[in-house]
Amino acid sequence: MIIPANPGAGYRALKTEIDAAVARALNSGWYILGQEVRSFEAEFAAWLGTSRSVGCGNGTDAIVLALRGLGIGPGCAVATVSHTAVATVAAIEMAGAVPVLIDIDPVHYTMCPADLAAVLAAPPAGLPPIRAVLPVHLYGQAADLDAIGALCDQYGLALVEDCAQAHGATLHGQKVGTFGNAATFSFYPTKNLGALGDGGAVAMRDAGVADKVAALRQYGWRTHYISDDVGMNSRLDELQAAILRVKLVHLDAANARRQAIAAAYDAVLTAGALSPPVRRADAGHVYHLYVTRSLNRDAHQAALRAAGVGSGIHYPQPVHLQPAYRGRVALGPARCRETEIAAGQVLSLPLYPELTDAEVAEVCGALRGLG
Repeated sequence: MIIPANPGAGYRALKTEIDAAVARALNSGWYILGQEVRSFEAEFAAWLGTSRSVGCGNGTDAIVLALRGLGIGPGCAVATVSHTAVATVAAIEMAGAVPVLIDIDPVHYTMCPADLAAVLAAPPAGLPPIRAVLPVHLYGQAADLDAIGALCDQYGLALVEDCAQAHGATLHGQKVGTFGNAATFSFYPTKNLGALGDGGAVAMRDAGVADKVAALRQYGWRTHYISDDVGMNSRLDELQAAILRVKLVHLDAANARRQAIAAAYDAVLTAGALSPPVRRADAGHVYHLYVTRSLNRDAHQAALRAAGVGSGIHYPQPVHLQPAYRGRVALGPARCRETEIAAGQVLSLPLYPELTDAEVAEVCGALRGLG
């Protein structure tokens, strides 16, 4: 069975380099916030094209830290989407803020600027003021930052980019994660830049925000053992930082391989039963996921499985319909209609850089068999 993602293959492909990096970190005798983390933070910021990055425990904490670093918390609302990993919404509440869920553009699956504009013009009753917008660059493609950024400027809102699925994605030739007031990244093992465990980072240009985020991730310390702010414990591990330093060197090549696999799938799906992903104009898609759309998803998924090809659904239930959130989170005026439709139709095909040409050909053959 060809599976949708395989982080073990990513380790095996770079085993010699990763093992050497882990040994270096182990032999250093320093395992928390040491040289590996400092080096990775500098290298990641330079690769991204921003001033600072601050490592943390995971991508969820990265959102919490970014919001808190910008002063977004209790007494604030944050606009984001329901078609995302639940971590995006959970993190807003962990920061003490209130989420407002915006519908998606059904073509690209990212935040709908028209629904956002309507929410900002007439926010739902009973909410605290909306102080930030948190668009998700979903599946490896940039959200419509031109329109979203203009609305943030118009209303004086912080723009925080959720880049958990978009390491290296671009818009107008500029990497996502460099447009807003802050950007958040997850290094979960299946991400384009994945650790061999949890990890995350916040990126930003403002040195004051970076210093606050760095303090908040470790109990609010600016001076050791003295908490200037109420912080948390969310430190990127030295071992994971060492691994990420290796993988960062290979990230551009890995993204190029993802794009080549996506092009092979595109060629098969041009007139097939599944609709291929649509690319935003002047955007560089890095295919964290290759998400098709089907009006007969269950049958197509079963047929692929019978042909030895696994698939996934990202995501099967919108956040606003999940038991923990149903009936208690505010929605935009579109009521997330397009989000609900997409949840019943999206289907993700296998895509990771270590897929062999033979495996890609096998997937393509199974796709042709769908008719």
